[in-house]
Amino acid sequence: MIENNHVELWKRCLSFIKDNVNERTYSCWFEPIEPIKYENNTLTIGVKSMYAYEILESQFLNLMRNALHKGIAEGTQLNYKILADQTNNITVDMSGSNRSTDVPVRPIKDGNKTPNPMQAIAPQDLDPHLNPNYTFNNFIKGTSNEFSRTVGETIAKEPAKTFNPLFLHGPSGVGKTHLTNAIGTRIKELYPQMRVLYVSAHLFQVQYTDSVRTNQSNNFFRFYQSIDVLIIDDIQELSGSPKTLQTFFHIFNHLQQNGKQIILTSDRPPVMMQDLEDRMLTRFKWGLVVELEKPDLELRKSILRNKIAYDGLSIPENVISYIAENVSNSVRELEGIITSLLAHSILLKREIDLELTERIVRKAVLCEKKPVTIESIISKVCEHYKIEETAIHTKTRKREIVQVRQVAMFLAKKHTENSASKIGQLIGKRDHATVLHACNVVKDQLEVDKNFKAEIEEIEASIKQ
Repeated sequence: MIENNHVELWKRCLSFIKDNVNERTYSCWFEPIEPIKYENNTLTIGVKSMYAYEILESQFLNLMRNALHKGIAEGTQLNYKILADQTNNITVDMSGSNRSTDVPVRPIKDGNKTPNPMQAIAPQDLDPHLNPNYTFNNFIKGTSNEFSRTVGETIAKEPAKTFNPLFLHGPSGVGKTHLTNAIGTRIKELYPQMRVLYVSAHLFQVQYTDSVRTNQSNNFFRFYQSIDVLIIDDIQELSGSPKTLQTFFHIFNHLQQNGKQIILTSDRPPVMMQDLEDRMLTRFKWGLVVELEKPDLELRKSILRNKIAYDGLSIPENVISYIAENVSNSVRELEGIITSLLAHSILLKREIDLELTERIVRKAVLCEKKPVTIESIISKVCEHYKIEETAIHTKTRKREIVQVRQVAMFLAKKHTENSASKIGQLIGKRDHATVLHACNVVKDQLEVDKNFKAEIEEIEASIKQ
């Protein structure tokens, strides 16, 4: 085979790829690739950004591997030359992944027994399920997340010695998963012997249910009690699952009493988790409760610049400012806009400018109708009346607090599909009769008080934004 015939060899690979993906995918991710060289059974290809490299490696690994084998030869290796800095034409060389994309199968030592996935294997063999892309190095620091990051770094240096448990809460997309993975990754770097495990609350529940169904619940307990650093994401998802919560309660107690680090995340603070038992809520508050806030304007700009530099893009500063000013809900939305800009730029073969950006932002964010929730109503009502959200969940009978609680109940009944019982449960642990009474009180006042009616309309307008 001719070593320098890399163009012809890549055309063979493209022919195979084109037959296995749709036209849009092919145009976006494979057509822009440039063959660089072929030598020593290795094909080097050029891609236009780090993001394109990640997409190829994460979503098209099997396809690329099969294309190389069929288009060139079995065992052909792949290297990338990535344009990391478009302005200065700086490239980075990366090797293609050799990892297996198949699900590993454990050998069965006893023909009459199935392997036990909950076996307490050695720390070096335990998969911590951490995302290696989420580290402190790329967790951009700003005033809105500086405290939570410092707490995370402190825990990573000395697990279970400072803040234990850590209860991290905030709305979706603000970086809770990134921060907790960064903590776990740093701990594994500093303490390789520690058994670190990151798991979503949903997966925890599935594992528990399966263990009960297969009579493996004792193994489930033993496995989780052997963990040194347990990170559970979206703990609020265990609400409404009393048996799973009871199981978690016992595991939590065991780990806490034995000096193991526990890190929990939620989309709401413990006081808002009204359907959990008091004994569970009390344990959530034992250590440190930290809110991870939405990124402020300067942090949003920093996140965008970091993402743009990482992807090897060149985007004008006025575009960065426009995105930061108009996309404010989450880090995930910011990164999604950059991804969408890159895809449109490739497909439309045009530079990323303010006009293109405005069109994408309008479609992706500004025109998106977000669902109204009881939590969002509570937030807007309390913001309008300038009181802490925790106040309406207390038993106080102060007139001003009672009125705010009643307004929240009225708007929740009007703008959500939740029952009066559910609304009462989430707003101060009241019963359905209290909610119905609150609705009647607010309706009566609306009919006779024009100023009050204007206030309610103002709150409703903010809820619908």
